[in-house]
Amino acid sequence: MKPDQPTNRLLSETSPYLRQHAYNPVDWYPWRAEALDRAKAEQKPILLSIGYSACHWCHVMERESFENEAIAAQMNADFVCIKVDREERPDLDHLYMTAVQMMTGQGGWPMTMFLTPDGKPFYGGTYYPPDDRFGRPGFPKVLAAVAEAWRDRREAIQEQGESMVADIRRQTAADLAPQPVTQALMEQALQSIRTQYDSRFGGFGDAPKFPQPMALEFLMRCHARSGSLSARDMLTHTLDKMAQGGIRDHLGGGFHRYSTDAHWLAPHFEKMLYDNAQLSQAYLRGYLLTRDPWYRQVAEETLDFVRREMTDPAGGFYSSQDADSEGEEGRFFVWSEEEIRAVLGEDAKLFCEFYDVSPRGNWEGRNILNTPVSLESFTPGRDSAEIGAQLSRSCRNLLEVR
Repeated sequence: MKPDQPTNRLLSETSPYLRQHAYNPVDWYPWRAEALDRAKAEQKPILLSIGYSACHWCHVMERESFENEAIAAQMNADFVCIKVDREERPDLDHLYMTAVQMMTGQGGWPMTMFLTPDGKPFYGGTYYPPDDRFGRPGFPKVLAAVAEAWRDRREAIQEQGESMVADIRRQTAADLAPQPVTQALMEQALQSIRTQYDSRFGGFGDAPKFPQPMALEFLMRCHARSGSLSARDMLTHTLDKMAQGGIRDHLGGGFHRYSTDAHWLAPHFEKMLYDNAQLSQAYLRGYLLTRDPWYRQVAEETLDFVRREMTDPAGGFYSSQDADSEGEEGRFFVWSEEEIRAVLGEDAKLFCEFYDVSPRGNWEGRNILNTPVSLESFTPGRDSAEIGAQLSRSCRNLLEVR
């Protein structure tokens, strides 16, 4: 950002995410009456973009599309463009994310939603590339198609928006309908979780794989209530695999957002406060259930991370940490074997063996620290306490350098 660059209305906002877009050539509005009134007066559709400051793909779409003069001109000509920070307006995010999920079967950020001038959603998605790739249409093509549809089939689009609003209202009403929590209902929910459970790697579903701490909480309650051994096994297996995987920061504590693969190795590297709040609780309760000291250690390291890196000196908490550093996603968290040997010297051999570090790397030529086996399995016939102490020293030294 240069002081002499043209700016838009977002420069005066308090949200870091909105201010990140203040130098885009897009004629952005924050969510204000001014923008909504203009859309109604000019009968233009609204292009609503929702994201947050630590979102990797939000940064990518900004670089590829919102900083592109030609794409920005296309946006400005055919739409009233509104940028929203989901951490500032979770109400809007929830509403329009529901619409995106109903339209596409999935969600995520950046959210890209097209609205009628009175705010009704009629088309949307998440990240769009600047040209056709990843099985997605290029953003200019999407903009042109939506603008043409608004010009030529406006009445049908308005009806589609009305129908979507009605569907959202019905779903919301169903979500709020009170139901007693019966044993039969819990068994039905448990069976649903069983069908999604990954018996090899733990967790639920395939890649990308999210930790889903509320599902873990449910499994704990099922075991506590009925003694279900399958609930306990799914819980402990998932806790084990997540804590061993690269989704966990083995040096600094805490968990990344989600895993891009099914076996928890390669995370999306941002860290969210609410994920770590819930996961620290999950591991603490896992410790109370099993008395496995490793779960307690993971919980403590997660809370230490929150205290050290997510707590403002004034007493509040930061909501997220960015996935990007030095212009790359995850650069802060990954290592080459050479870097580790330079820090640890003679201790590097043991560390590299335990944390899956190799000259070739396990992710894009570098190494994401993870532990394919437990310390007990790694140290048969050896003094596991002594080796654990050495590994802990190595982690502290690497964290200091990092």
